[in-house]
Amino acid sequence: MKTPLGALVALVGFALAGATGAQEAKVQLKDGPGKDKAMQCIACHSLDYIPMNSRFLDKAGWTGSVNKMINVFGAPIPKEDVEAIASYLAQNYGKPPAK
Repeated sequence: MKTPLGALVALVGFALAGATGAQEAKVQLKDGPGKDKAMQCIACHSLDYIPMNSRFLDKAGWTGSVNKMINVFGAPIPKEDVEAIASYLAQNYGKPPAK
């Protein structure tokens, strides 16, 4: 007969094992114009941030985010790529339009 503590430890162990497995999936960006420019983001961070923020950012938000990465964090992205990256992100990962 298992003790309540033993059952709790087993439950937490299963939950952690499931969470670890879920994190192993690698984010693949959707195909589309500007994807090659958006791939520059991996110079500083994983691509996980793109789908994580997609429900919050429209084109203006993505433009601001890319500019912040360049101006505040020093991302090695040419200024002339900002428009292509923001357009790609808004088109493929942008905030859904309000209904």
